[in-house]
Amino acid sequence: MSNVYKCKAKYLSASIAMALFIVVYTGSAADLHFYKCFYRNLTKDSIPARNATRQLLKNQQNPGDTLKPGSVLRNKLTDSNTSFQKQKIDTFDFKISKDSLDAPVYYHADDSMVMDVPAKKITLYGKESNTKYLDNELSAPGISFDQKNNVVTAVYKKDSTGKVIASPTFKQGDLLTVSDSIAFNMKSGKGLTKGTYTQQGEMYVYGEKIKKIDANVFYAYKARLTTCNLDTPHFAFVSKKIKFVNNKFAVTGPVHPEFEGVPIPIVLPFGIYPMYQGRHSGLIAPAFTSNAQFGLALEGLGYYKVLNDNWDVVAKGTLYSYGGWTMQVSPRYYKRYHYQGNFMVDFQKTKFNFKGDPDYAVINTFKIRWNHSADSKARPGVTFSANVDAGSTKFNQYVPNSPLRNFNNILTSTINYSKVWKDKPFNVSVIANHQQNTNLKTMSITLPDLSFNMNTLYPFRRKESAGNLKWYENIGVALNTNAKNQTTLSDDTSVDKRSAITQLKSNMQWAATHNVPISLSLPPLGPLQVSPGITYSERWYQQKTIYSWDSTSKKLDTNIRKGFYTARDMSFSMGMSTRIFGMIGFKKGSKVQAIRHEIRPQLSASYTPDMNGRFYYNTQIDSLGNYSRFSVYRNNLTPVYPEGKFGGLSFGIDNNIQMKVRDSKDTTEGATKKVSLIDGLSINGGYNFLVDSFQLSYLNLSARSNLFNKISISANVLLEPYQNDTTGRRINRLVWKDKIFTLGRMTSGNISISSNFQGGDKAKADQKKQSLRNGVNPYSGQPLNDEQAEAAYISNNPAEYTDFSIPWTLNFGYSLRFFQVFDRTQHQYNTQFNSDVNLGGTIRLTEKWQLGLTGIYNFTTKEIGVVSLSIAREMHCWQMSINVSPIGRNRFFNITISPKSALLRDIKVNRTRYFYDL
Repeated sequence: MSNVYKCKAKYLSASIAMALFIVVYTGSAADLHFYKCFYRNLTKDSIPARNATRQLLKNQQNPGDTLKPGSVLRNKLTDSNTSFQKQKIDTFDFKISKDSLDAPVYYHADDSMVMDVPAKKITLYGKESNTKYLDNELSAPGISFDQKNNVVTAVYKKDSTGKVIASPTFKQGDLLTVSDSIAFNMKSGKGLTKGTYTQQGEMYVYGEKIKKIDANVFYAYKARLTTCNLDTPHFAFVSKKIKFVNNKFAVTGPVHPEFEGVPIPIVLPFGIYPMYQGRHSGLIAPAFTSNAQFGLALEGLGYYKVLNDNWDVVAKGTLYSYGGWTMQVSPRYYKRYHYQGNFMVDFQKTKFNFKGDPDYAVINTFKIRWNHSADSKARPGVTFSANVDAGSTKFNQYVPNSPLRNFNNILTSTINYSKVWKDKPFNVSVIANHQQNTNLKTMSITLPDLSFNMNTLYPFRRKESAGNLKWYENIGVALNTNAKNQTTLSDDTSVDKRSAITQLKSNMQWAATHNVPISLSLPPLGPLQVSPGITYSERWYQQKTIYSWDSTSKKLDTNIRKGFYTARDMSFSMGMSTRIFGMIGFKKGSKVQAIRHEIRPQLSASYTPDMNGRFYYNTQIDSLGNYSRFSVYRNNLTPVYPEGKFGGLSFGIDNNIQMKVRDSKDTTEGATKKVSLIDGLSINGGYNFLVDSFQLSYLNLSARSNLFNKISISANVLLEPYQNDTTGRRINRLVWKDKIFTLGRMTSGNISISSNFQGGDKAKADQKKQSLRNGVNPYSGQPLNDEQAEAAYISNNPAEYTDFSIPWTLNFGYSLRFFQVFDRTQHQYNTQFNSDVNLGGTIRLTEKWQLGLTGIYNFTTKEIGVVSLSIAREMHCWQMSINVSPIGRNRFFNITISPKSALLRDIKVNRTRYFYDL
């Protein structure tokens, strides 16, 4: 029995297993096609779907889904009656050939491509054949690729005459080379070239052989470095072995210079060359100069240090063999869209002659400069700027080879902070000023100069106005307040022996002024504009000064009373102005189409009561019994109000004359342009009805013009309308009583004329100036600044910075000043003149030679001022300059031969000689 059941159990289990196999087989029949096509689909980009689900897969699958190496995408439907689909990813590994590349190779052949399958070689023919693999680009007339060792080779091509018509060019990242032949391993990234030219920053590099190690490092054998872009450079630094770090630096073994292919017997044991633009710390090479007063000099030795992205500093010094020295520390800062500026601190120790000499002297001087400007967009409504120039009185006098600085006797400084409140009528300004006269050895410091202003307010206007404004709603009130504190000191011990702190304290003065203008805006009355107004002002004073004559000692005594004092003044006015136009037309075909004359007359009636006459007094001033009138507030910082009342007229008339001419440069029919003949010709004066004599004031006649936008002319004359007696004093008799056709006696005046011209394309010159004005120094990363230390050297050595594209330049200026002085012996007025002219210009003698000349001549003293002659020679990658100053206090000559490249500008030949008292 048991055996029977055992047999049944065996067959029963076999039957169940067979049934399960059939069920599993039936359920998985849908996947048979996928497994049959497994090996075939492995070579495709994607897995094809079954016909029933192909459209569904296309709609749901992302366009970017592709078969990734080592993975297979398997799609399965869980329910044949639904359109729902799931994705399942199965992964597997497969081996990649050892000689395969990491990326595809893109290639192009102008002529043809030859493929040698057994040898595994591909050759591209054509002048512009090229290949690209990763970031490697190769262009050559013939390119060959050996798949066995992954080496690409290329060579140059010659024509039938033997001239090279095409060379292999290789580019990887920032590295670009042109070679005679190239062999490059695409797998390892290494390569070997022959006869290779490449550029690193401003440096042109040639190597007989160059071995490339990776993307950033390569070695050169028998190489040269130069900034000359010719195949055969004018100069070069030659070394047998050089290591390059791409666009960073180059390091050489023994190196020597060559000029025109001729080696110079000067060998340095090694060389380090920067190969990139941008800020980087390093030494500043000096220049060797000689000076008759100071001896031999090592000039400009220093160090440049980059502190961070916003700060850097330059420290330079000069050592003289006779014991003197100079030092300059110049930190700079720059934050884009916020602010920029620089400090300059100079120290000088100047020795004259030698110890034991009667005129031996050691003088220590210093100078401090600070320039700062803020971007208005950083803090709208707030501005801050600084321009500080202060130091010892004799600093500029002892600066060698700088005539302009030697004769600069005025030093000024200004620090300004201002703020405008948004949507409010208030603004405030705080200014600190400094003015120093190095000749008189005096200094004036204003700290602070505070101004507070309130724009015009209309207190009677309605907040929500409808219709026309009433007349009283146009009444406006404003406020202008100024308060300042000023002190002075003298650096001359013969004038004041007190210490500087004591002088600053004792000489300190303060004052304040308040003005409240009240105006009324009226609508035009036909062609007239009428504007009434009232002005109230108040001034605060620090002291009263009273002079009295001491008959015993026969001298004028001064009594000063410190305290707080005030004075006030008011004026009432009614002004009228208009504009009158006139035109003269010419016939249609004439060069001049029309002349327009504009007249702008103005007349103002005003009344000022006498509110300050009580502050004036008469006192005797000498033993002859002469009296003079003084104000008790005359020695204060703020000017005093005049005494007496005024009720009269103020008048003036201004003229403008323009001419309309045909524009010869514009080919459009009827094209014209305006030419200004007289920008302004005006006369101004006043008449006081309330005084018993001298009712008419002095007349001020002025004219200005800019003829053809080239010649700037300005003139001003002060006219006296009254006659004078035999002692030179004014008498109450107008000059028109005796001379009808006159405007009065000229008491003083001045005329100035200036212009500059240049040849060449003016648009390009203006564009170059604008680019320099808004540019950034590529070597320092800082904005260009005209006030940098190098500006003084450039101005005194213009030949070193010559623009040979300009054929010629000419600039001149003439100034005439005159005033009348009464001669008591001849009982007449004599006119004294003072005039001088300054001329300057350059002329390009040839394409490579330029001559320049600047000079000043005073016609009154018949003396020649500073005269400088410059000669510049263009030598392609080098430039020679000669500067000679044969006349003047500091006579010198300077010869400099230097590379044009800013990278090598410290490598120069310089010879300077100074001549004193010769």
